[in-house]
Amino acid sequence: MIEKEVYGEEAMEQFGADMASAFANGGVVFLDGNLGMGKTTLVRGLLRGMGYVGPVKSPTYTIVEPYEMNGIEAFHFDLYRIAEPEELEYMGIRDYFREGALCLVEWAEMGKGVLPEADLVIHLDFVRQGRKVSIAATSAKGEAILQRFATHAAA
Repeated sequence: MIEKEVYGEEAMEQFGADMASAFANGGVVFLDGNLGMGKTTLVRGLLRGMGYVGPVKSPTYTIVEPYEMNGIEAFHFDLYRIAEPEELEYMGIRDYFREGALCLVEWAEMGKGVLPEADLVIHLDFVRQGRKVSIAATSAKGEAILQRFATHAAA
């Protein structure tokens, strides 16, 4: 597990950007935390760190926003407004979770039973005047991602 305190929106974006190189082979990431914790800000930094230059907005109303950069497909999901996990089946959610894709899921608990297991869970919580970011691997792929990030962060 990796834990870090992050202070401010710019620092959260930078933290996401610092993680970018660890996701060269995609992965499934669940982003956990209350409203306003900085989940979308972290995703914005991550995508920009991977080379995306356009706007990165919250998919609260669209449920999913697709991105492509440098041959990598990324999908940012916000399941906050999902009433039943079965709704995800109607939108073809399983088609997004393919090998090599990076799937970043906010409010993953709303898709329980339909979503695949996460490789990483990133939890954001209040700490002093900022956020505490905790990253835990939940699969072998997640362990490899976490190791790449830890190696990059130490360099």
